[in-house]
Amino acid sequence: MDKNLLKKLEQTRQLMIESGMENGLQNPKTIRLSKQLDRIMNQYDDDDDDDDGSNEDEDDDSSNNKLLN
Repeated sequence: MDKNLLKKLEQTRQLMIESGMENGLQNPKTIRLSKQLDRIMNQYDDDDDDDDGSNEDEDDDSSNNKLLN
């Protein structure tokens, strides 16, 4: 797992929380940070899936093929 990505995730999370408390949850800065955090979390999740060698998409495709045949 990428420690730099974890650090970036935690820093962005903290900035988002601070922005939400200072500026409100509907503030454009808070929303921007929330979207940025979502992207980092997705990247982390994708990297984690790659590390364990599993590929959920392949499993889904094979299940769909069985249904079609």
